Amino acid sequence: MQSPHFERLWALARSVYDAPQGAGRKSAALLAGVAVHLAFAAGVGAMVVAMFFGMSRSFGTVAWPYAAIVNALLVLQFPALHSFLLSERGRAILSNLVPGKYGGTLGTSAFAFLASIQLLMLFTLWTPSEIICWRAEGWTFYAISGAYACAWMLVAKSTWDAGIEVQSGALGWLSMLAKRKPVFPDMPTTGLFKIIRQPIYVSFALTLWTVPVWTPDQLVLAISWTAYCLAAPILKERRFAARYGDEFQSYKQSVPYALPLGRMKDDDK
Repeated sequence: MQSPHFERLWALARSVYDAPQGAGRKSAALLAGVAVHLAFAAGVGAMVVAMFFGMSRSFGTVAWPYAAIVNALLVLQFPALHSFLLSERGRAILSNLVPGKYGGTLGTSAFAFLASIQLLMLFTLWTPSEIICWRAEGWTFYAISGAYACAWMLVAKSTWDAGIEVQSGALGWLSMLAKRKPVFPDMPTTGLFKIIRQPIYVSFALTLWTVPVWTPDQLVLAISWTAYCLAAPILKERRFAARYGDEFQSYKQSVPYALPLGRMKDDDK
C-alpha cells in the first residue's frame, strides 16, 4: 500500500508539471524555493553541529557579562516568534510579508525561512562561556553520539509523518509554481503520531540531552527549550481542536500526549 505522504508529494509534483506557463511566476517560485531550503539547511546544520559540541563553538564575541544577556535573548527569540507566527495574527502577517498576490500562497515558505534564520542567528551568534563541564570519551563518546544521531532521525521521521512539504516550507513555493492554492495534509495520525501526539517536540527534546559535550551553555539551552517543547504543543492542540473538532478529540482520547505510557497499558490488556 502506497504511503499517503508519497501520494501527496506526487500529486503536488504533477500539478507543477501541468501548471500553465508563466516564466515570471515560475522563476520567482523557484527563487523562493532556493532561498527557503538554503536557509533551512544552514539553520538546521548550524544547530546540529553547535549542540554536538555543547554550544562551546560559535562566532559570538560579546564581552561577559553582557554575553549572558545576548545569549538569553537568542534563546528566547526563537520560541517567542515561532509561537507568535503560528497564531492567527501571525499567519496574517506572514501572508502579507511577501508583496503581491502570492503572499498568502507563500505563507508556509515564509514561516520556514524565518524560523531557519532564527536558528542560524542563535547557533552562530552565540558567545560560548568556554567552560567545559564534561566531555564524553572512548566508548561513551560513540554511544552518546549514536544516541544523538538517533534522536535526529526521530526528528526527521516525525517531520515526515507530519507532512514534510509543510514543515520544510516546500508547500508554499511549490503551490506558487503550480499556480494553485496550498493544500495542507490531513491531521497527522500515522507513523510516530500513532504512538504519541507530539513526536516532533519530544524527539527534538531528546536531541537537547544526548550531546557528548556538556557546558553551562548547553544546560541553559536544554532546560529552556525542553520546557518549550512540553508547553508549546498545548497551544498547537488548541488550534487542532478548533480546526478538526471531533476528529481531534477522538484522537486525543486514544493517543497519549508525550509519553506512550497509556498506549503501552492499553496494549497489555
